[in-house]
Amino acid sequence: MKKIFTIALIAIMTVSCTEKNPLLKEWKTPYGVPPFEEIKAEHYLPAFNKAIELHNKEISQIVASKAEPDFDNTILALDRSGRLLKRVNLVFGNEEAISSTEEIRKISTEVSPLLSNHYSEIMQSDKLFQRVKAVYEKRTSPQWKLSPDQIRLTEETYLDFVRGGSDLAPEDKARLKELDARIDSLQILFSQNLLSETAGWTLTIDNPEDLEGLSEDFIADAAARAEAAGQAGKWVVGLDNPSVMPFLQNCARRELRIKVLDAYSNRCNNNNEFDNKDVVRQIIDLKLQKARLLGYDSFAAYALERKMAASPEAVYKLLGEVWPACLAAARSELDDIKAIADSDGISQILPADWRYYAAKARAAKFAFDEGKVMEYLQYDNVRDGIFYVANKLFGVKFNRIDNVPLPHPEAEAYECSDADGSSLGILYMDMFARPGAKSGGAWCTSYRDHEIDAQGEPVTAVMSIVGNFTRPSASKPSLLTVDETETFFHEFGHAIAGLLSEVRYCGLGDFVRDFVELPSQLNEHWAFEPEVLKVYAKHYSSGEVIPMELVDKMKACENYGVGFAETELLAAMYLDMDIYSLKQIPESFDILKFEDEAMKARGLIPEILPRYRAPYFLHIFSHGYDAGYYGYLWANVLDCDAYKAFKETGDIFSPKVAGAYRREILSRVNEDDAMTLYTNFRGAMPSTAPFMEDHGLR
Repeated sequence: MKKIFTIALIAIMTVSCTEKNPLLKEWKTPYGVPPFEEIKAEHYLPAFNKAIELHNKEISQIVASKAEPDFDNTILALDRSGRLLKRVNLVFGNEEAISSTEEIRKISTEVSPLLSNHYSEIMQSDKLFQRVKAVYEKRTSPQWKLSPDQIRLTEETYLDFVRGGSDLAPEDKARLKELDARIDSLQILFSQNLLSETAGWTLTIDNPEDLEGLSEDFIADAAARAEAAGQAGKWVVGLDNPSVMPFLQNCARRELRIKVLDAYSNRCNNNNEFDNKDVVRQIIDLKLQKARLLGYDSFAAYALERKMAASPEAVYKLLGEVWPACLAAARSELDDIKAIADSDGISQILPADWRYYAAKARAAKFAFDEGKVMEYLQYDNVRDGIFYVANKLFGVKFNRIDNVPLPHPEAEAYECSDADGSSLGILYMDMFARPGAKSGGAWCTSYRDHEIDAQGEPVTAVMSIVGNFTRPSASKPSLLTVDETETFFHEFGHAIAGLLSEVRYCGLGDFVRDFVELPSQLNEHWAFEPEVLKVYAKHYSSGEVIPMELVDKMKACENYGVGFAETELLAAMYLDMDIYSLKQIPESFDILKFEDEAMKARGLIPEILPRYRAPYFLHIFSHGYDAGYYGYLWANVLDCDAYKAFKETGDIFSPKVAGAYRREILSRVNEDDAMTLYTNFRGAMPSTAPFMEDHGLR
């Protein structure tokens, strides 16, 4: 009865809200961006239902066509279908990430099975598949004269259907649909549990002596957090990165560092309502069942089939090539850490000690104080430096605009225009932390991808970069760490890729997973080039350009700590691959025991934790990086090799190389095999040598 009532209520809401629902109307806003201020939570469910209904009608028209299947009436029609649903889903997904509320989370839980069932039915429609298959089998027919990107789209569409279960028996199709729905709901639960657990724990400090080692900016932010929590006169430390990472690096109170890292590394592992251990076990089991149903012996084999790596063996080979050097570097760094910790009477280094003593070791070795560099990394200036690099490389410009709706009051909007003055799209930036409401970390997303409309006209992208930087205080602007500055450049690399895409078909508009990080990681290389620093790295109070002496010190120690950074990253990559390479799941599967054994098998030293432990490994249990987290390393090899192409010319802004990069990779995205796109740009296969050299590894 409850289910019937819910369906009836949704139907009533759909009828009553359609006409005034801003998600369903034409957006007559500047640049066609979403009318954010008009959209309310109650609009989403009716919009999803109406959009699904419309998409079903579009699919029915394709299936009902009496014409012989061809590219236009089948592949292209399918590619252009469901655009309203995609639009609604993008707006909703982004709101869930930046302004999560109990109501939004409830809607997400209801929408997930609707979408899963909808797309499963499309992928498993036998009549639709037969039309797609007919075009696929004739895709190279001389009389059709399909262009290379049309052939590529046809092949990709056909593979989507095969991997979506179209070749399965009816009972197996039903099982696959059931598995997908369950996986989707569990992934949402995983994400919501992590958001709640991260926001739900804080450390309150009431003794000023416990603030020893922490910067004035950090203390001011902690005081503001305490006041917002009704604890004026105290200081609050959270588990979001802008709070927890500086605390672990600078707090002199060891017992507090241990307490905070213990809370951070045990998120969703507290045997409470937000515990993710069983959620993880179920996700792993269900994905393995899905892979087997589709004919693969592991989920990793299924997931990697269409990526650059192509197989688990190729991923493990890459990890194995760099792991020994990274672990050796970490052991060397540990020797330095032990020497300094010993003077404090600490005989056994714990994970909570690493960042603290590594910072001291780096300062002792190189007389380098990152806090001094931060004074030159004011948020506004870093942003302008990022725009400067984009202009030098591609001739594009970014101009602040104030006449557009914003996804959040703290967001900024910029129009991106090409060298000829034509508009390339809109870029939002929402960069400051909102613990409890905004997901942690940093990411790039879109509200509209570049596409070609039904009239053949290009529709520009609406991109958004989201971060969790420390917000400005009453006395200082937002000052970024070196890592946050790199992160800002990184996410902008994704954004510029979205803005410069020129693909004709939506189905070719996404980079494959282990290629997608190339544009972002390549963009990091310009962040601390002296030629770039002199443009944007200016002291927040005096306006003085960063002294070359400080730059030289930063450059001298830029690879110090790479052992720790790469080892914790690679450990997470191994964990991801080991989890999804499983060929069977024991009934009493213990994810923490599995994780511990996997790390011991790799020789991970106990002083370092994997960057992500399973209960909070959001990338692989919610965000689509399952059996794909290695992609950061894969792309890192590519980006170091690609940056060498610029360095070899003697001009880090070489117009020739930048032009080839834009033409062969950024504009084409997935119009050809990823390695083909890369070698078209580079003229050769990538090598790991530039990566090893760039990271100071031997």
